[in-house]
Amino acid sequence: MTRVRSRAKSTLLLASVTLLVACSRLGIGGGGDRTEEVAIESLDAEAIYKRAEFQLAADNPDEAAVLFGEIERLYPYSEWAKRGLIMQAFAYHQDRDYENSRSAAQRYVDFYPADEDAAYAQYLLALSYYDQIDAIGRDQGLTFQALQALRTVIERYPDSEYARSAILKFDLAFDHLAAKEMEVGRYYLKRGHYTAAIARFRVVVEQFQTTTHTPEALYRLIEAYLSLGLVQEAQTAGAILGYNFRSSDWYEDGYKLLTQQGVEPGVFSDGWLRQIYRQMIKGEWL
Repeated sequence: MTRVRSRAKSTLLLASVTLLVACSRLGIGGGGDRTEEVAIESLDAEAIYKRAEFQLAADNPDEAAVLFGEIERLYPYSEWAKRGLIMQAFAYHQDRDYENSRSAAQRYVDFYPADEDAAYAQYLLALSYYDQIDAIGRDQGLTFQALQALRTVIERYPDSEYARSAILKFDLAFDHLAAKEMEVGRYYLKRGHYTAAIARFRVVVEQFQTTTHTPEALYRLIEAYLSLGLVQEAQTAGAILGYNFRSSDWYEDGYKLLTQQGVEPGVFSDGWLRQIYRQMIKGEWL
């Protein structure tokens, strides 16, 4: 675990006695006349950093982020400024202020690319996109940006502790894009726009083969092709579905659709599905 991850974790788990000491030392919190507010400019970098840690532990990440930024303003190029910058990115992320978190993390990567916390900064940058991915119907621009940022973590810092998490999140984001294509494809299919539906399901089969949506996409292709009277294309989709996902309910349903038309799965089409069959089943990529 890197220094910053340890610092962030320990900061959030500070005991109440530590908070009381910080209050007393830095002039924070209630105590009536016993404490008085200290001007930020009169504090040294370490004191400001501790004050920011207190705010973070007190569940005030927005105030913590501002204080971590003050270190960079008042003590630029110092070691405390460097530590404050990565913690500012963390605090903004805790506050779900993803734009400012991304900005701080990017500055850290730009200023300290060789530092051991650079991997965590890049990971925070990726999370600033990833954590905004929610409903499938939302604009997928953030998903693409999350994929690009996560790929950077994986490729630039393959031995870091964040690479594995980035790989898992990359797969989930990739699956999310496939889900969007499936949603649109189902919409077209339900309304009888079969050609438009096929185009969406084709994207899933060609570009998102490793996702969980591939078997359904192949089944929907059987539905759409049979609706258009393109039986051979439907049979080829069924053959691919059967070879890769024979134990799935999607194959059983697809097989029923084909046999109801008096045909069975088989490779008969000369179109794009034959190419997919060669790639996925026979391993021929040229």
